Amino acid sequence: MLPTTDDWYGEPAYTLTRFLPAADYDATVAATRAALATEGFGVLTEIDVKATLKKKIDVDFRPYVILGACNPPLAHKALSVEPGIGALLPCNVVVTSGEHGTTVSAINPEHMLKVVPRDDLAEFAAEVKVKLERALQKISV
Repeated sequence: MLPTTDDWYGEPAYTLTRFLPAADYDATVAATRAALATEGFGVLTEIDVKATLKKKIDVDFRPYVILGACNPPLAHKALSVEPGIGALLPCNVVVTSGEHGTTVSAINPEHMLKVVPRDDLAEFAAEVKVKLERALQKISV
């Protein structure tokens, strides 16, 4: 029986996580970008953690990329009501590979926005969460 999660990564409560057993890492990164686009998210930044750690401190690390995903209409909406929220943007999406497959996780905006003392952002966070959850479910490799 295959595991439902990568034991190393787990399922943190602060993320929306999808585990893809035996999925190819590079194909999953491409599929994640495509799935995010279907929900209006573009990738503004990409951090190759494995390459960065090797270059900066000469350590080997598993394949691990952080995609900075932004949905411009939603970002504009959030910045219009709370200018400081830019410090929490873009939404980070991680793709990493382990022994049993590949894990994709996105920040859970409902958890992230708890640091902003505004109850009126709850509906906004729920809207972003739904879009990220749909994107994760659309990943096909």
